[in-house]
Amino acid sequence: MSNATTYALSTTVAGSVENTATKTRAALAEQGFGILTGIDLAATLREKIGADIPPHLILGACRPPLAHAAVTAEPSIGLLLPCNVVIRAEGDHTVVEAMDPATMVTLTGNPALAPVADDARTRLLAALTALGGTPLS
Repeated sequence: MSNATTYALSTTVAGSVENTATKTRAALAEQGFGILTGIDLAATLREKIGADIPPHLILGACRPPLAHAAVTAEPSIGLLLPCNVVIRAEGDHTVVEAMDPATMVTLTGNPALAPVADDARTRLLAALTALGGTPLS
């Protein structure tokens, strides 16, 4: 996996957003993440403002032990937790992205978050790799 941006871990896969979402949920579960929320951004924008965008889902993923350790080290970290996993259509493929947990350490300057970020990053990379896609550059 490589960073499409300086703050994202991402991969691109063949297949629909729906099929990729199913595989992504399973890959995240294998790494101990549960899915707390799911937002169909394309449907929401179409309903609320009549905008038409390609399929775009946002999954709210959480690994409670990591979230607890992060909140213990930095009480306001909920603002930066790498909880969202985005699954979106881009041309004839699907992109899966997650925030790079190292961003939490960089933005807060709190070294106590480094072990949490390292664990979360390892798990997110494993989930993305399990999807069998190719990294975005």
